[in-house]
Amino acid sequence: MERMAFRAQTIVADVILAAIAFACAYSVASSATPSLDLVTSLPSLNLSQFIVLYAVLAGGFSMLFRRELSPWRYASIPDALVLARIAVLTVGIFLIWVFIIDRGRGLPRSTLFLAPLFQMVGSMGVRILRRALHERALDSFSPVKASSDRAAQSPSLLLIGPPAYADSYLRDIARSHDRSHTPVGIVSPDSRDVGQQVRGVCVIESLENLDEALADLRRWNRYPRAILFLEEPGRLRGLTADQLGRLKTDGIRLLRMPSIVELAQHDGVTLLPIRDINIEELLRREPIELDRQAVGDLIRGRRVLVTGAGGSIGSELCRQVAAFQCARLTLVDYSEAALFQIDREISEDFPHAPTHAVLCDVRNAKRLNTVFREEAPDLVFHAAALKHVPLVENHPCEGVLTNIIGTWNVVEASKACHADQMVLISTDKAVDPTNVMGATKRLAETLIQSEQTFGAGTRFSVVRFGNVLGSAGSVVPIFTSQIERGGPVTVTDPDMERFFMTIPEAAQLVLHATATCADGQGREARLFVLEMGAPVRIMDLARQMIALSGHRDIEIRITGLRPGEKLTEALLDDMERSLPAAPNVMEVVSDSALRLSHDHLHHLDALASAGEDAELRRALFDLVAQIRGEQRSAGTPNLRVVAGG
Repeated sequence: MERMAFRAQTIVADVILAAIAFACAYSVASSATPSLDLVTSLPSLNLSQFIVLYAVLAGGFSMLFRRELSPWRYASIPDALVLARIAVLTVGIFLIWVFIIDRGRGLPRSTLFLAPLFQMVGSMGVRILRRALHERALDSFSPVKASSDRAAQSPSLLLIGPPAYADSYLRDIARSHDRSHTPVGIVSPDSRDVGQQVRGVCVIESLENLDEALADLRRWNRYPRAILFLEEPGRLRGLTADQLGRLKTDGIRLLRMPSIVELAQHDGVTLLPIRDINIEELLRREPIELDRQAVGDLIRGRRVLVTGAGGSIGSELCRQVAAFQCARLTLVDYSEAALFQIDREISEDFPHAPTHAVLCDVRNAKRLNTVFREEAPDLVFHAAALKHVPLVENHPCEGVLTNIIGTWNVVEASKACHADQMVLISTDKAVDPTNVMGATKRLAETLIQSEQTFGAGTRFSVVRFGNVLGSAGSVVPIFTSQIERGGPVTVTDPDMERFFMTIPEAAQLVLHATATCADGQGREARLFVLEMGAPVRIMDLARQMIALSGHRDIEIRITGLRPGEKLTEALLDDMERSLPAAPNVMEVVSDSALRLSHDHLHHLDALASAGEDAELRRALFDLVAQIRGEQRSAGTPNLRVVAGG
């Protein structure tokens, strides 16, 4: 009822404004037009009747164009165009009516031109005034500002990005009355924008002259204490690592707007809090555009279970699943501290998401089956794994028990509880593996690919991608720690290259690939490879991070390749070929001739449980060789493997 009353007020206000506009137009036109005393037997409309007819028509068109649904405090150019259309239609229909009634006698003709003009100015003017009051734009007209207001001014903020993005940000902070920072200038990537003003904030320089812009601000006593990047820093051409390093050394906070992935977690929020940039976010790389609709359809209203929920990828999967309004989220992890942390975070950030934290080891098949039976998940994301190459190389039995036997347990538990889908998170180290960790992940992939669903059983898929910036085991946190200690930064080989993507992108693309699998044809297990872009030289990464830190005297030390480590990684094996499946997701078809049987798994389990490291290593790489077609056995059925990226 209250909402209907508010909408009625908007229509009434438009009617009153139209009446006032016509009265003013009639008055101006009458004073400029000599009166014509024509004698006629036909009745003539008077001013009151003219006003009522015009105002009623204006109100009718206002309702027709649903002006009551457009709040005045958000008035914009499209609103002005609609108001202009209403004014033109109103005077047009008004002219037809008065011509039919009395041929328009007693109506000065110039009224027909002035009335819609006054109507447009009046209706748009009050809306602009309401918006100005909402955004406190009239504060600048205050004749005197107290010195205390100046003294209490918030820290100065320099905006870097296109003026269009600056306009959106400035409009949002005006609407939200955000006083945490005071914008002092805009630095645009395009030199043609210099000198323009955006909502009272001047574009002072182009990005290539950032140093000159900062020098000018220092002279004007407006040196920024923070810099806000209005788009992904990696996309801004003209920024150098040395410049950003000097800014950090000078005590300037580097901030950024939320990314498209973070926006997916905050539906309905007009202005998200800006936050400090992580050093890895400054690395030059193209961000990935994500399709939220398919992921939302996949997650919304379904029960989801994530193993390895406390890890870097698992925890991000939990955040995004909770944001997409799942029916229930089950967090499974064997690390007490990691599980407690992600459970507390999800409870605080998504209080309405039903969650249940379960302390469970994926190696324990009996316990795992109990958890799956009680939770009855629709979707299972298996992210639990041992991932550190040197550690798994030194402890192959542990790697097999967790990465292979643990995956087998999750597969069997998923089938037993009739889950709709089960997804394994894999790694590019599974391609032509030279280390135990890669070999265990390759066999885990093959285990999933050996599953073929008939009827309405569980569908299986694998998502394979490269290194994730900031994840456990990633080189970036190691470099950051070494730089903070003053060096040296250790690089195993100057020619080493790796693929990189951010944690949110990796988790979102896992969900996207899973949604693709859900819509696919057939019931065969599928393998997806995520598009990772071009590989990055680790030596270049180390140099850039040192420059970004502002410390130029840090030594880079070459330590040599570790056992099982490769110079380069690949997302596809020699016997695999990729097909486009979806944006940034590739589907790979393999000619692998080996299906992992229960006998294979029991043999590996027995060797690992007995601690037979050498024999286990031989068995692992013998199976990998057969998978890669190096030792094909006749008569073994071919397996179709699908991978997306």
